[in-house]
Amino acid sequence: MNNPIGIANLPNQRHKIVAKRGATFTLMVAGSSGLGKTTFVNTLFTTSLKEHTDLTRRYQEPLRKTVEIGITRADLEEKGFKFRLNIIDTPGFGDNVNNRDSWDPVVDFIDDQHEKYMRQEQQPLRVNKTDLRVHACVYFLKPTGGTISPLDIETMKKLCTRVNLVPVIAKADTLSPEDLTAFKQKVRQIIEAQSIRVYTPKIDTDDETSAEHSRALINTMPYSLIGSEDDVETPDGRVVKGRQYIWGVAEVENEKHCDFKILRSLLIRTHMLDLISSTEEIHYETYRSQQMETRKFGEGKVKKVDNPKFKEEEDALRKVFTEQVKVEEQRFRQWEQNLIAERDRLNKDLEDTHSSIRALETEVETLSLKGRR
Repeated sequence: MNNPIGIANLPNQRHKIVAKRGATFTLMVAGSSGLGKTTFVNTLFTTSLKEHTDLTRRYQEPLRKTVEIGITRADLEEKGFKFRLNIIDTPGFGDNVNNRDSWDPVVDFIDDQHEKYMRQEQQPLRVNKTDLRVHACVYFLKPTGGTISPLDIETMKKLCTRVNLVPVIAKADTLSPEDLTAFKQKVRQIIEAQSIRVYTPKIDTDDETSAEHSRALINTMPYSLIGSEDDVETPDGRVVKGRQYIWGVAEVENEKHCDFKILRSLLIRTHMLDLISSTEEIHYETYRSQQMETRKFGEGKVKKVDNPKFKEEEDALRKVFTEQVKVEEQRFRQWEQNLIAERDRLNKDLEDTHSSIRALETEVETLSLKGRR
């Protein structure tokens, strides 16, 4: 078009609308106890918090233990842009003697937020909707240097179908650089072998700089973290967040020491919008379609047997049952083959016996004829 009519100004209008409306982001931290989940959150947003309120939601575990899921709401502001942040702090796993289904409270919370949002969408007035759908779950792994625990594997398998999963290695300063590199590679292999879907940044082929950054984020996963809210002085006189050791200082925001800055960039600076949109377009729509297929408009949450979480358990039980049936069928076939082989052996022995009897009868008859002569 030779004479512009103003269509190119649409992005500027959109920017004004977004700046006026602000944005909301919900971040969940999960994993075993004592790995610094709360410290990570405080370090991540330590300079921006204006006002916050602590809420608590209680969920029941199968062992009748009341589990508290802390919800911290904060209003952030940067260069006039207002931002509403929700932090979901989950209880640590692995504290019980029997940790079976210990992931249920976290899974129930995620499903409940999808359910509440879907119910609000069905109301006549949808202006002031409350949205606590989880946009990203940072899952903390123990820095064992060896492998991932079966509990962590099973929990991540449950979470990755419901939320953008971002695995991290906590307390990375307890591992040497060589051990940390080897552990990262081991974690990547386990995640691939177990078909655990982790959040993978999209690669923008039109922007080489952005594409290179996305590739770096993918290659760095799982991200190593050092948690500390303490200010310490480095040998060169700088004051940083970190941990003081005899050999020196482990800095939280030093990319040579850990991946904290890279992870913060992923969550806040470069891919927050993608995390929000993928939650809306993939995870929420998956839950919504599953629920709408099993109930009529206006009905409450589907029964336990129709819930996606229990559907997964039902599928798992069906898989175990099918495997057991296959084992029994294989055992039956082997038993049948053994019977056939035994029958054939007995038939052959019987034929050999009959042949011997006929030979003896012939011999007796021959001897009788000779005796008559």
